[in-house]
Amino acid sequence: MRIGILGAGGMADALGTQWARAGHEVMISGRDADRAAARAAAMTAEAGAPAGAAGGVRAGSWTDAAAFGDVVMVAVRAAGIVAVLEEAGTAMRGKPVIDVTNAPGPDKYDPARPLANLISDLTGGHVVKAFNLCNVDVWRMTPPVFDGRPLAVPLCGDDSAAKESVGRLVADLGCTPVNGGGLDRATLLEATAAFVIGLWFGGADAQAILPPLASSGSHQPA
Repeated sequence: MRIGILGAGGMADALGTQWARAGHEVMISGRDADRAAARAAAMTAEAGAPAGAAGGVRAGSWTDAAAFGDVVMVAVRAAGIVAVLEEAGTAMRGKPVIDVTNAPGPDKYDPARPLANLISDLTGGHVVKAFNLCNVDVWRMTPPVFDGRPLAVPLCGDDSAAKESVGRLVADLGCTPVNGGGLDRATLLEATAAFVIGLWFGGADAQAILPPLASSGSHQPA
């Protein structure tokens, strides 16, 4: 699969390297072309992937990456989304678009302005919200397994084919894709991120607030 990534920061590095290692072709992009090219070379080396046009990781412009990808991932800061997508968004129309973005801080989340919907409006792509609940270091793990269980990754989107494509990329990380519903539920993922990040920064173990499935009451007879 060809994966275009709008961004050259931590999420682009972590996820793009993993996908290159799994055999996908990846193109990253950023405001600084030289920095993006250097990052792409480092990612290729880290992934042990072939360099050059036949595979590995390369760098290009925002528009290059959007046009390159069978799937395109938006991994830019929230404040820069509009400017980047106004430049590159038309190349994403009709494609699966992975939204990994969050509000710039737990206190900046605005439920009236979900980032996933903004990305959908600006690109005309089939947006799937995913990968936004964990710190970038989690996505560098090979694989992300905690207490013997692979990390579950919720996916919210309206297009079933797009969710299937993203689900395969989740599985390539050694994680388990979980159907989180339609794009209307992406705002719940964004709110969850804002909530749990606030807990983590406060020193609390967010995972400890939820019981295991067997004790959740979801399978009790009516």
